[in-house]
Amino acid sequence: MTTLAQFLPQHLQQHAIPAELGSVLATVAAACIDINAKVRLGALSGVLGMAGTGNVQGEDQKKLDVIANDMLIAALQADANVAGLASEEEDTFVAAHPDGGYLVLFDPLDGSSNIDVNISVGTIFSILPKPEGALDTQSFLQKGSAQAGSGYVLYGPQTQLVFTLKHGVFVFTLNEQNEFVLTQENPQVPAATKEFAINMSNRRHWLAPMQQYIDELLAGDTGPRGKNYNMRWVASMVAEIHRILMRGGVFMYPQDTRDLSKPGKLRLMYEANPMSLIMAQAGGAAGNAVQDMLDIQPEGLHQRVAVVMGSAEEVAYVTRLHAQA
Repeated sequence: MTTLAQFLPQHLQQHAIPAELGSVLATVAAACIDINAKVRLGALSGVLGMAGTGNVQGEDQKKLDVIANDMLIAALQADANVAGLASEEEDTFVAAHPDGGYLVLFDPLDGSSNIDVNISVGTIFSILPKPEGALDTQSFLQKGSAQAGSGYVLYGPQTQLVFTLKHGVFVFTLNEQNEFVLTQENPQVPAATKEFAINMSNRRHWLAPMQQYIDELLAGDTGPRGKNYNMRWVASMVAEIHRILMRGGVFMYPQDTRDLSKPGKLRLMYEANPMSLIMAQAGGAAGNAVQDMLDIQPEGLHQRVAVVMGSAEEVAYVTRLHAQA
């Protein structure tokens, strides 16, 4: 049984990864153990329901959104290796230690619409190297390929930490002593799949290439793809991506025609980039249906993006359909 505290020093040394990066990851993991305790108690501790506030995107916040956000900010501000942080729930970045070498971006509680009905939610995080100079918004606007590491914690039937420091993907499970224990090394996303995840109720709003793609999947073995597909939809990105990491599939949250000024709904910096790094390290792929997600140059902290992520064959096929349109 290898705990996170035992694993990290060996992993860092083996791959010449700075110890400071390991410290930042450990800080995020410790904060998520505390968040897990709040999620587990739910109604018993009065943390369910609406907070009566909104975030920078104008979305109503759940009580647990606010609690998880505050817990992560407090933990990261206490880590001398963190120069600054940015949250999906905050208007702008939050400064920490001027001499810190890393920036952390996070979605404190992804899938929070599921909290009150007891369906899996999670925390997503991205770790970037801090550029030289004074900390400002531009410091955070780095391509996903620049990430030093990323990961998520899934608060599900088991609480699991999944992360990469760009040398493979590792899965840790929380035990009864509140320790993350290594349970899987280097899971690989199969290149081919028969499973997809998308919110079908929005079909009428999608762009034509996405409509064509889903119609082909639904046609099954009598259609152009020549095989039957199953559909899944949890409405929690952490849960969707974890399933794909474990057994393959493709997750999509595409652009639609209701507001063409918005390229998508999910956030590039807090959701798409960190999950795309996990996918890339596990043999999967991720893009916005036009280009590789990790190659997109961010223009703002709360930039939205279309997402196609998972088994490489499907991501490539969707991208090809959009290129031909």
